[in-house]
Amino acid sequence: MNTLDPEDRLRALTRRRFFSRCGLNLGGLALASLIDGRKLLGAENPPRLTRPHFKPRAKNVIYLFMAGAPSQLELFDYKPKLIELNGQPVPQSLIEGKRFAFMGSSHGTKLLGTRRHFAQYGQAGAWVSEVFPFTSTIVDDLTLVHSCAASLFNHAPAKLFMNTGSGQFGRPSIGAWVTYGIGSESQDLPGFVVLQSGPRGPRGGAVNWGTGFLPTKYQGVPLRGNGEPILNLTRPEGISSTRQRETVDAIRDLNLNRAVETGDPEIQTRIAAYEMAYRMQSSAPELIDLSGESKATLDLYGVEKEKPSFARNCLLARRLVERGVRFVQLYHTNWDSHGGPGENLQNDFDKVCRDVDQAQAALVKDLKSRGLLEDTLVIWGGEFGRTPMGENRETAGRNHHIDAFTMWFAGGGVKAGHVLGKTDELGFGVVEDRCHIHDIHATILHLMGLDHTKLTFRFQGRDFRLTDVEGEIIRGMLA
Repeated sequence: MNTLDPEDRLRALTRRRFFSRCGLNLGGLALASLIDGRKLLGAENPPRLTRPHFKPRAKNVIYLFMAGAPSQLELFDYKPKLIELNGQPVPQSLIEGKRFAFMGSSHGTKLLGTRRHFAQYGQAGAWVSEVFPFTSTIVDDLTLVHSCAASLFNHAPAKLFMNTGSGQFGRPSIGAWVTYGIGSESQDLPGFVVLQSGPRGPRGGAVNWGTGFLPTKYQGVPLRGNGEPILNLTRPEGISSTRQRETVDAIRDLNLNRAVETGDPEIQTRIAAYEMAYRMQSSAPELIDLSGESKATLDLYGVEKEKPSFARNCLLARRLVERGVRFVQLYHTNWDSHGGPGENLQNDFDKVCRDVDQAQAALVKDLKSRGLLEDTLVIWGGEFGRTPMGENRETAGRNHHIDAFTMWFAGGGVKAGHVLGKTDELGFGVVEDRCHIHDIHATILHLMGLDHTKLTFRFQGRDFRLTDVEGEIIRGMLA
């Protein structure tokens, strides 16, 4: 026999149990109060958590990630002294105490001068190699940073560090941090989109655009450049739009009830994923349909009809930011020029340069002509650089190098026609304006209106941030 009086029995009921069992449960209340167009609980994509910390210089980011680490000494960092000393032993003072990815193929090797011809371009007289003829035409829109520095010298952890500020798994990517901080203006496409080209994907894979401990609604969504943008996105044959909408609504209601019972924030992500997938059945095919682009635009980028390519992805990147997507990241492989089959600094390097040169220049020009460049930050670079000495391989190549490499930036509050930083006469180390990855991240967030010291997320008792406990804004590249 139950001896508890009604008041005691009421106290024994948990709040969550009460709301789940009452006739008008909290799920019903949520449905009644939160259905506002498409801004259902968790369905805003992604929700705008905060305002920027200060007025942003850029609204969107297009990050051209050259996976495999391009050789700055073949592209932008012209070193006549290195060419003069080609074939000479590397000074031991440079490599003493240094570690390289392939120790045996770098220690005891000789200096390797580039065979490429360089010329100066633009108002700043920036040096650009002959393998980038199209890129040489946009140097007046770029800030070239010759003094970048990394911390890790193997590809997978170095890519992870460049994207997340850490070589450890489980940290959020920069695209996730940005969309967590200021959300996205797009309602019909994800706030963070990833496009890939080249013979394979980047080493490390999806962790490079993951969310780590942030809610998974902020992770990058890989889209295919042609065909079906996301596999299995198309509505199944024989299912009407009305029937599918009813199904999505029913699943949403069940998830809302479950969210009330458990308080699990990932259920909101699940709701958002269903809603976004439903909307993308129309928005994604429209995005990749280039039939509305003029022949002049397609020729500018070098897009070939129905052929997946970096050029096609660059054009899609422009279309994505036009549609309000906050962060677009393009990966292109393979820049891993060690020497040997498929990775030498002769024909193989020239081929990958041709893959990207025309399209990356076209992207900057196209954004500028449409008035989008001033609000869009374009970033170009890999995970580290390449050594001034060659490797002991059958054909010419260079080892991984974390002490000095080149990146470039355009638009979005960055100086135009500017060269920042210097390396020594052999290109081994930075001698002026060193810019570590943490500094680069702090500067990107600053341009987006975010203070890197205040954009934090508490996890396991600690306030984490993209720049860890480091990072200084690179004032010399700000317009």
